[in-house]
Amino acid sequence: MSQQSAGTHRLDQQTAEAFAARAADIVNSGAIAIMLSIGHRTGLFDTMAKMSPSTSIQIARAAELSERYVREWLAALVTGGIVTYDPARKTYTLPAEHAASLTREGSLGNLALYGQHVALLGVVQERVISCFETGAGTTYDNYPCFHQIMAEDSGLTVVAQLFDTVLPLVPGLAERLAVGIDMLDAGCGQGRAIIAMAERFPNSRFAGYDLCGDAIEDASRAAAAAGLTNVRFARRDLTDWSEEACYDCITTFDAVHDQKDPQDFLRRLHRALRQDGVYLMQDIGGSARLENNIDFPMASFLYAISCAHCTPVSLGQGGAGLGTMWGWETAESMLRQAGFSDIGRHTLPNDPMNVWFVARTSRPDEAADGSSAEEA
Repeated sequence: MSQQSAGTHRLDQQTAEAFAARAADIVNSGAIAIMLSIGHRTGLFDTMAKMSPSTSIQIARAAELSERYVREWLAALVTGGIVTYDPARKTYTLPAEHAASLTREGSLGNLALYGQHVALLGVVQERVISCFETGAGTTYDNYPCFHQIMAEDSGLTVVAQLFDTVLPLVPGLAERLAVGIDMLDAGCGQGRAIIAMAERFPNSRFAGYDLCGDAIEDASRAAAAAGLTNVRFARRDLTDWSEEACYDCITTFDAVHDQKDPQDFLRRLHRALRQDGVYLMQDIGGSARLENNIDFPMASFLYAISCAHCTPVSLGQGGAGLGTMWGWETAESMLRQAGFSDIGRHTLPNDPMNVWFVARTSRPDEAADGSSAEEA
């Protein structure tokens, strides 16, 4: 067959070779991502950040790990441009500029944490390929350590900035929490955010619901260990959950798009709030339109997570499969359709991936019967 076939254009050899180099670099970077995950999980990055240039033996001893494995891990990161190497002294260094985004105390966040998602994609690959063939979905049980990963993610994106940045998005909320209100975190996972608030605001009453029993067990143990009596956790399938006018504030953190029916879920949240209740929602801040996400931070990563987790988990429940990148436009529209008003959309400094919505059950100028002051 000739190089040029019907319906195709002639191969541009230079472009083809350039793309081949890029494809090779993508595979290489994928391997480095797994090494980032290992460095995070073993604490090697945290250990190295505190050390001067050191040998593999010294690093392994400080981390209490096997030297042979540490040495091979170091080699991958030296060739990946993460760790520097002095061949004369056979010492390795994690530059401070790199540690700033690879350690638990890093000033720029901990991107090594997200390497765990890449590792998880490999674990579930066979199951996801099966979903491609059958159109079926998955369950949370198909994803090992998922809630632990999400709890760490929540600690970075939510808990770490909860009191200084997140709660102030709702004017007066911290003051109301100090006096005492009822708050629910729907889809709470291991409950780190709600536990942090329960500790800070002992006069308020907190609840956390999640579909996964193991996450609820972890949350309950953590609350008991902290001696908290103002927080309760329960396993709930939020698909058919129903409470009416029980809460003054409800939060969801990266939880709505995974639901079987996000629109119905938001309606249920609206019903569960009292008059003048407030809903604080965090989700991925990408657009519903692919063309708008070309330059969105880590867009390919987010679509990959969507393909392997968020979409199949929703489809596995018989849901719509909106996916991770369902879009802030979709979220805003669904909030309105659910009955929320006075909807505000926010982004936070140093957090380009997420969007935060503050929505209320009624506008500040609405009367108790639901009509506006002008209509009344």
